[in-house]
Amino acid sequence: MPIRKRSILLRDLRNYLTFLKDYGFSEIPSESGVTLELPSGTKGLPYSSIDTDKTSHMKTNKNITAKPNISIENVREELGDCTRCNLHKDRKTIVFGSGNPHADLVFVGEGPGADEDEQGFPFVGRAGRKLTEIIEKGMNLRREEDTYICNIVKCRPPNNRDPKPDEIAACNPFLIRQLQAIRPKAIVALGKPAASTLLGRTVPIMKERGNWYEYEGIPLMLTLHPAYLLRAYTIENRRNVMNDMNKVLTKLKR
Repeated sequence: MPIRKRSILLRDLRNYLTFLKDYGFSEIPSESGVTLELPSGTKGLPYSSIDTDKTSHMKTNKNITAKPNISIENVREELGDCTRCNLHKDRKTIVFGSGNPHADLVFVGEGPGADEDEQGFPFVGRAGRKLTEIIEKGMNLRREEDTYICNIVKCRPPNNRDPKPDEIAACNPFLIRQLQAIRPKAIVALGKPAASTLLGRTVPIMKERGNWYEYEGIPLMLTLHPAYLLRAYTIENRRNVMNDMNKVLTKLKR
């Protein structure tokens, strides 16, 4: 293996192990088919923050250069009536994704809420209406025609808590396949859990939002989750999100 490629893999592994350590994992099972569980006594640990440099063009993973030989329909078929983690026990509907499967722009959120679980589509509640407003009024794009929207987990976490690491790990292969099938020109991570999952490390979103990174060769913008924006509906937060989206529009026009 070339030395440069090995160093990239080691860096990504180190970042991912740090990500797991922050959730309280002290060991990783070596047996195939074993899922990671939170240590006893921990309940949905929040995403912790690690101080990081605001690097504008951090590259992670490998570039996607070949034409994909999979479609969104293929990925949905592979997912099936998923029971890979405990979230399936309480869900009403798998919320896979919606929008244009050939879109130039993909938004990745955290997980379905009650409205999404009921209707089977991502971002249809209050946060979804805010995201639609950002897309259509702020960016002058059409939500269904110009974007694709999905989450890091496809089933609703109970009481809208943050997804647990084993739940994210179970869904992550399908998120990867979705992005590989679409191959957008840009990805927007909505909030800390989505940003942390895509970058493979815990992300202090307030510090790193507004910066460009890369996910498998695709430009990745980090911004605030619409639900957070509704909770902290300040002029500064609204201005920051629109500044982030203007950077995305500029990237899409290149």
